[in-house]
Amino acid sequence: MSIKAAIYHLTHYKYDRPVTLGPQIIRLQPAPHSKTKVLSHSLRVAPDLHFVNTQQDPYGNFLTRFVFPEPVTELKIEVDLIADMTVYNPFDFFVEESAETWPFEYPEDLSEDLSIYRRPEKLTPALQRYLDTIDRRPRNTVTFVTELNAQLQQTINYIVRMEPGVWTPEETLTNGQGSCRDFELAPR
Repeated sequence: MSIKAAIYHLTHYKYDRPVTLGPQIIRLQPAPHSKTKVLSHSLRVAPDLHFVNTQQDPYGNFLTRFVFPEPVTELKIEVDLIADMTVYNPFDFFVEESAETWPFEYPEDLSEDLSIYRRPEKLTPALQRYLDTIDRRPRNTVTFVTELNAQLQQTINYIVRMEPGVWTPEETLTNGQGSCRDFELAPR
């Protein structure tokens, strides 16, 4: 059964005097490989005097860049969209035979492409303590990743954080909580 969600979002700023805006980047749709499909959308941006460029970032995400050549007293961005939220099986994938057992080595021809994801985070006391708790026995890769995610979920409480920025792994682990953006352990 298909589940459709209608979403309306409004961002509206009013300024007490004309201001110069830098380029505004809007990410309106999921990456092409995402399971969530946007069935329809509309985007309204004011003021009307602007230039628009559509592009993709290095990860394949679509983004639209709005440039406002003159000072403005208001910025208004309205989005209406309908997304197909059909439930899917998250385990509907295959693992290469060479990676079925963790730990494994990536093929040499992928090393450069994956290098940005494999840079180690600065080792801090809380991060070291957490890493010491990870069971490193060889086993099925999907089992290892599933267990690691469950362990993270039990270690760090999910919270909604309105303040800007991303906490470091040290902050997230020390606080024992974080928002979705704090759960990733990539370098900043």
